[in-house]
Amino acid sequence: MSEKRSLDTDAPQGSAPSTKKQDSRGIAHIKPEYIVTASVTDTRTSEPQHEEEEPVSDRISTGAAGKKGKQKKRGQNKNRNNIQVKEQHQLCSKLVLGTGNGQECPFGDQCRYVHDIDEYLAHKKPETESAYFSSCPVFETLGRCPMGFKCRFLSSHYDSATKQLQSKPEAETQKLYDANREVNHIAADKKLDLIKRRFPFEKSEHVLEIIDAIQQEYRDGMNEAQQAHASKKAKSDESAAPAGESSEAPVKEGPVAPQVAQRERELEEKRQRQKDLFLQYKDTRFFAQEKKPLDLHNKKIVSPLTTVGNLPYRRLMRKLGADVTYSEMALAVPLIQGTNSEWALPKAHVSETPGFGVQIACSKAWQAAKAAEALAANVQDVSEINLNSGCPIDLLYRQGSGSALLDNPARMFRCLNSMSYVSGDIPVTVKIRTGTKDGHPMAEGLVRRLVSETDVAAITLHGRTRQQRYTRNADWDYISKVASTLREAEHEVEEKDKERREGKLRTQFVGNGDVNNFEDWYKHVEDENIDSVMVARGALVKPWIFEEVEAQQHLDKSSAERLDILKDYAHFAMDHWGTDEYGISQSRRFFCEFMSFFHRYVPMGICERYPVLLNERPPNWKGRDEMETLLGSTDVNDWIKLSELFFGKTDENFVFMPKHKSNSYAN
Repeated sequence: MSEKRSLDTDAPQGSAPSTKKQDSRGIAHIKPEYIVTASVTDTRTSEPQHEEEEPVSDRISTGAAGKKGKQKKRGQNKNRNNIQVKEQHQLCSKLVLGTGNGQECPFGDQCRYVHDIDEYLAHKKPETESAYFSSCPVFETLGRCPMGFKCRFLSSHYDSATKQLQSKPEAETQKLYDANREVNHIAADKKLDLIKRRFPFEKSEHVLEIIDAIQQEYRDGMNEAQQAHASKKAKSDESAAPAGESSEAPVKEGPVAPQVAQRERELEEKRQRQKDLFLQYKDTRFFAQEKKPLDLHNKKIVSPLTTVGNLPYRRLMRKLGADVTYSEMALAVPLIQGTNSEWALPKAHVSETPGFGVQIACSKAWQAAKAAEALAANVQDVSEINLNSGCPIDLLYRQGSGSALLDNPARMFRCLNSMSYVSGDIPVTVKIRTGTKDGHPMAEGLVRRLVSETDVAAITLHGRTRQQRYTRNADWDYISKVASTLREAEHEVEEKDKERREGKLRTQFVGNGDVNNFEDWYKHVEDENIDSVMVARGALVKPWIFEEVEAQQHLDKSSAERLDILKDYAHFAMDHWGTDEYGISQSRRFFCEFMSFFHRYVPMGICERYPVLLNERPPNWKGRDEMETLLGSTDVNDWIKLSELFFGKTDENFVFMPKHKSNSYAN
């Protein structure tokens, strides 16, 4: 993609941008009456180039190359600290739901938290005054509020006369819970087993032994070939030596120590077990059982997204028409270790099932196997386990995870095959990129091997290399070419081994990259080799994209309609994180993270040309009303101001800094 120029060189301020090709690169064309003339630098030219929330290069110029002092802010604010301050007077957790809940504090007078509810309420901050939530949203969702006395909307479910918390009738509460519960919670004792290393990874240990046996057999084969070559060379040298001379020294045999003999016996027994396993599994991919069918054909899919792809956002996308959602990327080792923060990622809202996938990242087969076995054993509502083989972040790449697996296909296949063995009936899928370096695509050869050497149910291809990160346009011509190669490979395997492929479903193929309107979606799914399209940034900037896909037209959402979307997100956020002081702060923080994308939408009604591409930025503009202008603000203070409509006035201790330097914040 050609280098973008600063806006002041493309069009005079106060006038409509030129439609000439040379003046249109990277510019979103706005009707003249909505363009605002300003002397300050337009922060809307900043361009966060990320799909899974990863930064791009810190050295991309806004103007002509070589000009000093005109570099954009790029990369992450890695030293940001968004940890929220806790309450000074905290109520003991045993008393949150009142004194009549049958729980007593085991610490008694030694407990450092407040035990007097009247004292707690006296020190508690004033209730939240929200323009959109007059009562506790969680109480309306579940029929009761788990935050109890800590709720910032306490008056809506508290009888001050009797000093008792209120709840709806039990039958109604159960009905509300069934419709709005969260699933995929790991049991406390199972998590403790992982932490204490007591979890029995029986399937993982077995499949890793199989993998080791196969690798050892190939190593032995290599060694035998080398020894045969060396022996042949030695015989040749011996025949060339003078008569009567021997090239080998006599070998002296002596007694062997008992410890050495025992160790040799153990090694010999282990080697025999490996030989038996190799003979048993050499012609198979050692799959444990049949998998549930996975159908992604023409499904509306939201990509796995870190930070912003949280449960409230995915719940919002389901309400707006998405068919398939994925968890944020979970790291395999913390899952195996029972880390709380990692096990929070597979949680899903009941509305996401079926059609919810869990994505994991790992660098070795033992990590993949044990993480997949732990997931399969402890969470029930999972439609697929996806291996991330495309994340470009440097930290993961150096560890051998993410897109580093593209450089080591054999290791990727071992990870996928071990996952297939331990995951029970949950299908295993993989997400890849076109390659790691520009000009060296490798996805074609990779999908051929994936079909013949693994049993993945679906392959998702992001049409960029790791080196590109999220810059430049996705290569959909190459995606289409890879899809065609996949179908050819499937046909070849069917012809070669009909029995092994008999009854196997078609491998699903999903394309990914630069889809931000219904025209893009339908253009790509017209390819009969592509089952569906995965949407990432397009669904963050314009969450109603799947409504457009369903209606097959562009939808010009008014500011009131967009506010309703934000209200739903705020409601879902409080349902998930809670309505106590901590929950409100967390909800507000992730609301602002969501706004860092949501504000980038340019309303269709003010555009001269539509649709606006992801890499196009408008000049300073004003909306058709004040709220539309506020929703398009690039200033983080305006995002916080919007959050106050739903979560009440911001606490003086609230802290928020955008994850990416390219997102504007107050000067």
